[in-house]
Amino acid sequence: MHHRKISHTPVGVTELGFGAAVIGNLYRVTAPQAAAAAIDAAWDAGIRCFDTAPHYGLGLSERRLGAALRDRPRHEYVVSSKVGRLLVPNEDPRGVDDEGFVVRDDLRRQWDFSRDGVLRSLEETLERTGLDRIDIVYLHDPDDHWQQAADEAMPALAELRDQGVIGAIGAGMNQSAMLARFLRETAADVVMLAGRYTLLDQSALDDVLPAAQAHGKSVVAVGVFNSGLLSEDRPAEGMKYDYQDAPTDLVRRALAIAEVCERHGTTLPAAAIAFPFAHPAVVNVTLGMRTAEQVRRNVELHARPIPGGLWDELRAQGLIRTDVPTTNEERYPRRS
Repeated sequence: MHHRKISHTPVGVTELGFGAAVIGNLYRVTAPQAAAAAIDAAWDAGIRCFDTAPHYGLGLSERRLGAALRDRPRHEYVVSSKVGRLLVPNEDPRGVDDEGFVVRDDLRRQWDFSRDGVLRSLEETLERTGLDRIDIVYLHDPDDHWQQAADEAMPALAELRDQGVIGAIGAGMNQSAMLARFLRETAADVVMLAGRYTLLDQSALDDVLPAAQAHGKSVVAVGVFNSGLLSEDRPAEGMKYDYQDAPTDLVRRALAIAEVCERHGTTLPAAAIAFPFAHPAVVNVTLGMRTAEQVRRNVELHARPIPGGLWDELRAQGLIRTDVPTTNEERYPRRS
């Protein structure tokens, strides 16, 4: 699978990344064997970029990912994790986590973007994964913590990067405006942009994507299916958009995009994966993959050639913004 470089860093990532939130029992239980099989399938398909976080399953995702990777050649893969939520003993457990993960709540999350909090979080991630280093570290959802994140957390990460302990640093969020600030005003190399540059939402064109280009920095796109609405060939009522039931008007718009895809000999999910790559700042699309079957499907979708005329028709019909940069068949499909 083709690699792309995070600008001005030594870190290269495969175009597809494995998002490990789901193997932390996001929304439902994933059996240990299924989680391991999904990571094995990703490895066999050439994926060498794996993303996790303490938040995902109160450490379960990090433990499972580390166990699956630690006997593989360390120089061959890149792991990203996140800081900003420490895991501390839960003084009032109720039995099950209440933040979307089906795990026991013996621990709870505690916001901390201080320098000491960052260092402690990273040390605990290394212990949970059993790895010798984390290649990319993101500040995780610092929406309500800009000042401490910018003044303390990012400089702490920059110090570790400059010492060679970390390869690249950045922030990951569901909004684009603050990510643009991180790119413009801090030492961030890369941002993880969730759901704001997709076939249904191109709001990142107003801030984070031009900021990345202007400052020579990189973007990792996640949430490209917008929580599910773009994940099937034919969208339908009842599917999710940004973690909620999709509004009827968005279902209709997704269906209209799907019909254009069909006319061009491709599918909605294949186009959803391909779409962010047309922007020059985007280096990777990371997808949550719970099973080996999902891995193989997404890798196959990523490998499909996308006719350049698809984007032209979507723009002409007003289904994507007219200022969306698009590409052609010479630059796309991707190499393997």
